[in-house]
Amino acid sequence: MLRHFKILLFIGIVAALAACEHKAAPIPIIDFFKTPEKLAYRISPDGKYISYLKPYRDKQNLFIQSLADGKEQMATSFIDYSVRGDYFWTYNNQLVFFQDIIADDEIRMFALNISDLRVHEVISQKKVRIAVVSRNRQEPDIVNIRMNKRDSANFDIYRLNIKTGDLNTYLVNPGNITQWYPDADGKIRLVKASDGVDEAILYRPNDKEPFKRIIANNFKTSVKPIAFTGEESYFFALSNINRDKSALVEINAVDGTERREIFSLSDADIQDYGYSKNKRKIEFVAWDAAKPRRHFLDQEAKNIYDKLAEQLKGNQIDITDRDSAENKFIITTYTDRNPGSYYLYEKSSGKLTKLGDINSTLKPDELCTMDSISYEASDGMTINGYLTLPLGSKKTNLPVVVMPHDGPFSHIGWGYNPEVQFLANRGYAVFQINYRGSTGFGKAFHSAGFKEVGGKIQQDITDGVNWLISKKIANPKKIAIFGGGFGGFSALYGLSFHPGLYNCAIIQHGLINFFTYFKDAPPFFKPLVQMLYERVGNPETDASQFRAISPVFNTSKIKAPLLIFQGARDDRANISELNQFVRELKKQNGNDKVKYFLKPMERTVFKSQSNRMEMYAEIEKFLDENMRVKP
Repeated sequence: MLRHFKILLFIGIVAALAACEHKAAPIPIIDFFKTPEKLAYRISPDGKYISYLKPYRDKQNLFIQSLADGKEQMATSFIDYSVRGDYFWTYNNQLVFFQDIIADDEIRMFALNISDLRVHEVISQKKVRIAVVSRNRQEPDIVNIRMNKRDSANFDIYRLNIKTGDLNTYLVNPGNITQWYPDADGKIRLVKASDGVDEAILYRPNDKEPFKRIIANNFKTSVKPIAFTGEESYFFALSNINRDKSALVEINAVDGTERREIFSLSDADIQDYGYSKNKRKIEFVAWDAAKPRRHFLDQEAKNIYDKLAEQLKGNQIDITDRDSAENKFIITTYTDRNPGSYYLYEKSSGKLTKLGDINSTLKPDELCTMDSISYEASDGMTINGYLTLPLGSKKTNLPVVVMPHDGPFSHIGWGYNPEVQFLANRGYAVFQINYRGSTGFGKAFHSAGFKEVGGKIQQDITDGVNWLISKKIANPKKIAIFGGGFGGFSALYGLSFHPGLYNCAIIQHGLINFFTYFKDAPPFFKPLVQMLYERVGNPETDASQFRAISPVFNTSKIKAPLLIFQGARDDRANISELNQFVRELKKQNGNDKVKYFLKPMERTVFKSQSNRMEMYAEIEKFLDENMRVKP
């Protein structure tokens, strides 16, 4: 009996230690990557209805719910292509939405009348890009759209009647306008012109006057208009002119002078804001420093957020839509371990009603904390990032997946990421960094990344991996690298030039050739391409550097196992070149070391749930084979 008790006690101790050592049980892949249950909530301007996207036969469709009786109605039932998330309400209770018809490279724009749920096609264009610029309370049937119909290299502005389909030219692009900024009535009064290097803000007081240049700067500095103030000729903007960090300022539209600085920080750019159309006032500014932060400029807005924070403790809270009276608000919440929920908040009564979850299957307690980290690069520059460790007591000698972000001139912030949580659930530590050149840390840090692709940017990533090893967080024999776009280039570069550092790499829509990346850019990307010449390099003057770092010219250096995913309809991909690149890798390394999945009806990001499930199942299998991590 005593011997039996000792055996049971020993088994119990071993089980307890195993539970501490390891992790939560593997969560099914579909729980991370299924089509969201509900998302993209909007509220009608009159505050009587809410709308949202919800799956119907694997495609996102529009649903409408009456706030009077709570009744839900399916407004669309598409089974071929999803409704895009950038739909909107007009001021006379119509819904305007888009479909991206991938097979025909066609954009279709529809309008839906709330009274009878009838849908009619407003406009359809092949090989043309369409986006809404502004809408108007005084003319609710008219929306301003930008479209490169006349010239594929330039977007013009059109006035579109969504009831009749009448389309009239509003502003013809002279060839250098890249952004349009409407006033409160939807009229375009500010524009941004750019050749990619030099940039200017132009202003006109009304539709009859010509635009005049009021601000001139270059790609190293930035002025981003937000909205006009209550005074006729002043506007709010985020600007880093004459300062390192972007600040909230007020600018005189007549002469471009900065009237005043409203708010700034010493350690971060102001990256976001809240704006009240009724009050014509900035309610708050926001930035990302380890975690999202916010500073309020309007007491009423602060009171609302304080009340919400009291009821939704521990959550990051954002107002994503509001009715015209600014009494009813759509609220979103999220954390690093929760994809989030939607709520309706009524200011007049203080009532908070939950509308739905993005993914109710996941349990936050079973997911992992995203912690901020920083380290010193080899040249002394401080690099910030995030480390997500798998559950369990083990914090050292872990298998690690390094995830460099796309861009390269973008930013990774704190929050829920399904890929990160999936990998952490499978026992991997996940490492993400904002290498030099990333936005959000000021002009000097951003410009420190210029012409450093294949140089100090990549060294920052390598220094980060070595930091993980020196801290004994990473098992030096179990490190993978996984990225999309420029992150994919960084992964391939890591295999090529640091062959002993990584076990394997996973590439999604990876950049493999800087020459063709610039050459094959769509015509309307011309200003961006010119800017990238200054920030990344010029294919003519920097040809030797491009040839030295482009993965397509370095296949002989790539020896570690590779897993590659690509959508065949990706605008930025040269599929024939990628196919040849894969053939060369397989020829050198064998078919078993290079796995390639090309999906014919996908663009950059896989929209089909079945394709996503296949991709992440392959990722799990690939990492398990090459990193030897067993659940």
